[in-house]
Amino acid sequence: MTTPLSTRLLLDLEPTVAANLDRHLEVTKEWMPHEYVPWSRGRDFGDLGGQAWELGQSSLSPIARTALEVNLLTEDNLPSYHREIERAFGRDGAWGTWVHRWTAEEGRHAICIRDYLLVTRGVDPDELERARMRTMQTGFDTGDKHPLNVFAYVSFQELATRISHRNTGRYTQDPVADKLLARVAADENLHMLFYRNLVTAALEIEPSQTLRAIADEVIGFQMPGSIIPGFARKAALIAKAGIYDLRIHHDDVVWPLLRHWGVFDLEGLDGVGEKAREELSAFLTRLDTQAGRFEERRARSANRHSVTP
Repeated sequence: MTTPLSTRLLLDLEPTVAANLDRHLEVTKEWMPHEYVPWSRGRDFGDLGGQAWELGQSSLSPIARTALEVNLLTEDNLPSYHREIERAFGRDGAWGTWVHRWTAEEGRHAICIRDYLLVTRGVDPDELERARMRTMQTGFDTGDKHPLNVFAYVSFQELATRISHRNTGRYTQDPVADKLLARVAADENLHMLFYRNLVTAALEIEPSQTLRAIADEVIGFQMPGSIIPGFARKAALIAKAGIYDLRIHHDDVVWPLLRHWGVFDLEGLDGVGEKAREELSAFLTRLDTQAGRFEERRARSANRHSVTP
């Protein structure tokens, strides 16, 4: 009986997982979410005899509130993400240890971002809770992807999330939020390195099939927060502000990983791999063009608004 490719890959890659798990645990620094929250700025809400939320209580700009909401709601969906990677990797051995360690680390992100927003009254807590309920009830489902596709997707996704958190923190112009989101982004970076190294190892074992997975995930990439209510409108506002846009995605997310893996220098590919590389190259050209056009539209819009009547 022939062993399925997915099973064989998980077995072949387990030593890589174990080595990278050990590396991760060695370099990871313990941190406490409560130490990043300005508790002294908190007070009771209306049902406890305090003051109900009003827009004027928030010191954040509308775009900063939107970006923080999207980042938080994305992190809130952790149960769905846990299910996805456990389904792909399993619960046994180094794979299972990583799945649960990753989940435990990710769980801190929503905790501290929500606490920050509530104690600073940064966003409407009622609307935030309604959006959380809707997002989590929708869930996140990759459709039972092959492990190679999961490796590739999470590599890009973790890097994208790291940049989104980091840029959001800077955009808030609040030193507390900036420090908090920089800490969250540091976690995301370590997670990206773990998955990036898995893809590197997979390219040595199954170069063509792995390149096919990379191409598919780049071409069909969507942020995990795409199921958030009103995501398209919110993403457009975030892009217009330069927090996360097509240029950032092309230059700072997709290309750094592709260069690291050397996808355009790989040799010995079969027909599947060569076709994937051709499709990837063509898509990158289109993405670069789209990013350039978006930048031009944004610049024209900024110029129009800067003109004094």
